[in-house]
Amino acid sequence: MKLDGKRQLEKRIAKSVVGHVCVKPSSSGNILTFPPQSKAVEATMARGHQKVQSQQKNAKKQAEAKKAKGHDQKTAAKAALVHTCGVCLSQMPDPKTFKQHFESKHPKSPMPPELVNVDSGI
Repeated sequence: MKLDGKRQLEKRIAKSVVGHVCVKPSSSGNILTFPPQSKAVEATMARGHQKVQSQQKNAKKQAEAKKAKGHDQKTAAKAALVHTCGVCLSQMPDPKTFKQHFESKHPKSPMPPELVNVDSGI
């Protein structure tokens, strides 16, 4: 089965796109070839005001990403460890836990004065 002229031309065009040469049919039925685009069209680095705008846009994008990430639980937990044992240097979040720690781990050591009036809850 032989293809009609228009269909043959479409098939030839689809097969003949090689490298940077673009083959297109013209209105008269002839095939036209176009050279590749010049190097002046290639993207260049931003300069001046465009560069400043790009930096501001990037800073805004980074801030939004940081905000979307939320808070870090590990950092928040570390900040909550306020009380430090003077004997073993372990950290506790509140005086009640600190007193319980001191009574169980260091029973022979004298109780620090800040823990004397704290209710241990035992």
